[in-house]
Amino acid sequence: MSTSRRTVLTAMGAVPVLASVRPAKDLDLGQDFSGTVLIARHDRPLLVRAAGKANGSLPNRPDTKFVLASMTKMITGVAVGQLAQDGRIAFPGKLSTYLDGFPPDVTVHQLLTHTSGVGRPALGSGPPPTWTSIDETVRGTLEIIRTTPPRFTPGTRYEYSNDAFWLLGAIVSQVTGLSYYDYVRRNILTPAGMTRSDFLTRPQVLAAVDVAHPYWTQPDGTVTDFTTSPYFAFIGGPDNGLYSTAEDILRFTVALRGGKLLSRPFTDIVTGGKVPVSATEFAGYGFRDLLVDGQRVFGHPGGGPGQATNLDVGTDWAAVVLSNHDTRLDPIVNQIRQMFT
Repeated sequence: MSTSRRTVLTAMGAVPVLASVRPAKDLDLGQDFSGTVLIARHDRPLLVRAAGKANGSLPNRPDTKFVLASMTKMITGVAVGQLAQDGRIAFPGKLSTYLDGFPPDVTVHQLLTHTSGVGRPALGSGPPPTWTSIDETVRGTLEIIRTTPPRFTPGTRYEYSNDAFWLLGAIVSQVTGLSYYDYVRRNILTPAGMTRSDFLTRPQVLAAVDVAHPYWTQPDGTVTDFTTSPYFAFIGGPDNGLYSTAEDILRFTVALRGGKLLSRPFTDIVTGGKVPVSATEFAGYGFRDLLVDGQRVFGHPGGGPGQATNLDVGTDWAAVVLSNHDTRLDPIVNQIRQMFT
């Protein structure tokens, strides 16, 4: 790398580690981006860049933790895949085999692929109850799902469901005797080396100095700290609740592709597309599987109030984008895809 290029990257706030993809230096995050971007090839970071504010005057850093939103579903998919690999869960198995009081004809496969019809719509489910403990949150959420009528006959269509992943988390807990959170810590976060990742409670988020607060865009264009909202849950769940860093997500990707979390065949089963969502997008087991310019890219996006995230994993590359503002990431994600596809 030339001195001039190193100077340019440093001025842009980037940390160049390996100069294998020249266009990475031209990545345009836009003036309003707040978060962290990591681009890697052959499991090694090419570029790590942080911008914006994490909380008040504290800047985002490469090691800042962000709530992953629906990227968490990949973690849940891997957890279910591990138990299926061990013969403790069957993808065609009925929900009623593992949990009482839920529609008997729903299968694990349907929960994983958003074809179960179970639960509330993904948006507009109303203000949350004021739970103040992990146990209250888990029990209360499952009771709401249990008393919510099915939206359609299982297996007849695709309709995104966060509640389905709460049920998958409950199955993991029922089968293993551990809480969903403890199972993930022991069997995914630890073996992957994700030392800066965890499911954080509201008090932990408020007390931390290394966690980016989500900034929620209001109808008038102003932003507010979502942690002050009654909608900010005591703890997130198997659908959206993991906090992590860009570097830890790369570690997850490396462990997944390297066979540390699942065998290679089961990795393909979990990440591979099962149900068409569009002409080029397919739902896997907690993953989405895409065709981008004729090449396979798997991963998952996430979004919510003050949350915008995405993981793309290509043949020999990966890109992580984590933001604590609810702005669209398409311009950044598409730039990165064009670098590799």
